[in-house]
Amino acid sequence: MLLILATATALTACGDAEPATNAGSTPPASTSAAVTSPTAAPASSAATGATSDKEICTSVKTASDEMRAELLKIVTAGEPTAADFRKILTELGTKATALAAAGGDSKVATALKPFGAEAAKAAAAADPGSAADNPAFLKAGKDVSAACKAAGVSVTL
Repeated sequence: MLLILATATALTACGDAEPATNAGSTPPASTSAAVTSPTAAPASSAATGATSDKEICTSVKTASDEMRAELLKIVTAGEPTAADFRKILTELGTKATALAAAGGDSKVATALKPFGAEAAKAAAAADPGSAADNPAFLKAGKDVSAACKAAGVSVTL
C-alpha cells in the first residue's frame, strides 16, 4: 500500500496550477511557470492555447520529486492516516484534472483524465489508501508514464 501511495503522491503537486493549500509547502516558481507558460510550447500547442505534453510531463516529474520528499516526511512522522491519504488523493485528482484541461486533447492530457478520476474516486472512499490499490488506478498511472516517455520525459508513476 505504501508503494501505491508513493505512486499516487508522485503526481499530487503536478503543475501547481492552483495555489498550494498546505501552509508548510511552497511550490517552486519553475513548476507553475512550466504549466502556465505557453511560450516554450511548440507552435502547434501555442496555436491551440494548450500546454505541451513535454511541459506537462516536466511538471509531473518535478512534482514527483517534491511529493516523494513530502511522503518521506509523513512516513517518518508515523503511520499515514486515512486523512493523509484522502488529502493527497484529493490534491492528486484536482491537479491531474487541471493539467489534463491545460493539455487539451494531447496524449498526456488524455492519459491524465482517467488518472485524475481514479484519484478522486479513491479519495472519496472510506479507506482511501486501500481504494487507491486497484488495477484501474495502477493502469492509469502506467498510461501517464508511457505518454510522458513518448513526450521525452521519464516519469515513474
